[in-house]
Amino acid sequence: MLRPDTPKEGKVREIRSGEATDQLSEPLRTYASEAGLVMRQPPLVSYTKYALEATEYAKEHGKFFSFHNGLYEAYWAEGRDLGDIDVLLEVAGASGLNTNELGERLESRHYEDSVMTEFQEAKSLGISGIPAFIIGKYLFTGARPYQDFQAVMNRALADERDS
Repeated sequence: MLRPDTPKEGKVREIRSGEATDQLSEPLRTYASEAGLVMRQPPLVSYTKYALEATEYAKEHGKFFSFHNGLYEAYWAEGRDLGDIDVLLEVAGASGLNTNELGERLESRHYEDSVMTEFQEAKSLGISGIPAFIIGKYLFTGARPYQDFQAVMNRALADERDS
């Protein structure tokens, strides 16, 4: 969950030191650029529980990657509010999902328990930030350069050989 304390209406994003109105601070700006990603700071921190619930629906219907990529574009490239159910339904429709059925599932909070169970499980594993990665016995959070992933993967492979 992106900032679990965010109210349903979202909250205005405060500009941090080293950021411009729509730019990430360093080193995130460089990481995004090196990865070829478009990442602009959206004006609003979105309430993301609905987006996570909609993602459960997308997983059930084999459209996770399309939906996830659509959410990424909507939030990071277009600055849209992922707490807005209309935005979620628009992305879902573009991903080939049944927007009427998804709307009903969101309204009834069909996936709320599973989302909260996953959130609690993540917390119990020590995950307190996003994105989070577990490679072997190693957990790390935050945007990282490729070299960090490579180093952790090498350590995990060495651990596997040594056991």
